[in-house]
Amino acid sequence: MKLVADTHTHTISSGHAYSTITENAVQARINGMEAIAMTDHGPALRGASTEVHFMNLGVIPEYIDGIRIFRGAETDIMDFSGTLDMPDKILSRLEFVIASFHDIVITPGSVEENTEGMINALKHPYVDAVAHPGNPVFQVDIDMVVRAAGEYGKLIEINNGSFRVRKGSLQNCLEFVRKCKKYGVTVTCGTDAHICYDIGKFGKVLEILGEAQIPEELVLSTSLKRTEDFVSRRKAAKKAAASAAKGV
Repeated sequence: MKLVADTHTHTISSGHAYSTITENAVQARINGMEAIAMTDHGPALRGASTEVHFMNLGVIPEYIDGIRIFRGAETDIMDFSGTLDMPDKILSRLEFVIASFHDIVITPGSVEENTEGMINALKHPYVDAVAHPGNPVFQVDIDMVVRAAGEYGKLIEINNGSFRVRKGSLQNCLEFVRKCKKYGVTVTCGTDAHICYDIGKFGKVLEILGEAQIPEELVLSTSLKRTEDFVSRRKAAKKAAASAAKGV
């Protein structure tokens, strides 16, 4: 299986990452990618981007050095009701929004609380995927989360960075992929790269996808067209949700 879209990357705008978007794109091409999502951290994480950063993402070209750039964000789940750290008026304008837990933002809860928070994030009309859901610090009911992703037409991310910084993620990630295969839910793959050289480095992710024997058609990152089609569908859904919120 070949992965060509890295849907979780960071630039210097995250505050603790070390490459520009141009450096990321150049290295992505060198590393065999066709697309990356620019998903800098939201304001809840210390030192991360302000809302103004995300409001101005329209200036980023769709292609840099031949790499398709999906302009997005990694937004923090702030509580178990699924509150996010950025307002809807900003999230609704982005191409690819991932939502995640970080223990420096929210204290981990019980399995039931963590599951509730993750499912509520998946319900959010402007969230496209949950990021590093296999993190054992925020243990969830994997079956319930995957079924919720399927119900709401969202993605489950398998995060290559987790195997370095979130120890104990391996078995959870494998179980997430197995459940996605069982329920026909699509997986997306992100490196969580905080420096350009890590973009497209999916060694452990590929091992897990292979062990679970998930079909290629359930892995978004195997195709630029599949990724663009998903973003287009979600764009239409976000536009409808924004219109409904305004009472149009």
